[in-house]
Amino acid sequence: MLNRHARGFFTALFSPVARWLLRIGVSPDAVTVVGTLGVVIGALVFYPLGQLWWGTLFITAFIFSDVIDGIMARMQHRGGRWGNFLDSTLDRVADGALFAGLAVWFFTGGANPPIAIAAIVCLVLGMVVSYARAKAEALGFHANVGIAERAERLVSVLVVTGFTGLGLPVVVLFVTLCLLAAASLVTVIQRIVTVHRQSLEEPEGTTPERAG
Repeated sequence: MLNRHARGFFTALFSPVARWLLRIGVSPDAVTVVGTLGVVIGALVFYPLGQLWWGTLFITAFIFSDVIDGIMARMQHRGGRWGNFLDSTLDRVADGALFAGLAVWFFTGGANPPIAIAAIVCLVLGMVVSYARAKAEALGFHANVGIAERAERLVSVLVVTGFTGLGLPVVVLFVTLCLLAAASLVTVIQRIVTVHRQSLEEPEGTTPERAG
């Protein structure tokens, strides 16, 4: 939802940056990789040290690479499968690092195991949300539905985590993570139901073997 509504705004905002990067010879793939490395460093270095505010600022500085690389690819007319694969794969790495960093801090110096557990649950369910769509599309279905897509997950976690570092009560972060986990679970169920309905419309004898 947020992706669709914000795409036009961010495209206009970052197009000059994308155009400049292409002009100096930077590739969309390089932006994807550097952006992911920045997010991973911010999440796995700053967060475990308890630097939630500075870590969030650091991550935010790199998170928009996910927008810029797409703009660059469109400018080069390179919306191919390789770029899509690389972008989606590294998105999972970045998301995993984000929630893992929170879990490490709140299991250790943050001394709040409920928040750490909630972060791990969000990590797992977020991966399942993405996998459900990818697997559905690999089988010829569509599963682009749900109330907790990646943009919503990132914005909610980063905003609340950052302000927690400035003194916002940690209970707000706990509630946010719980709501996010619940929304992710609902999204997984929505995608399963959507694919199941499509499967019922398939002709008999077209069902592939189950994967292990």
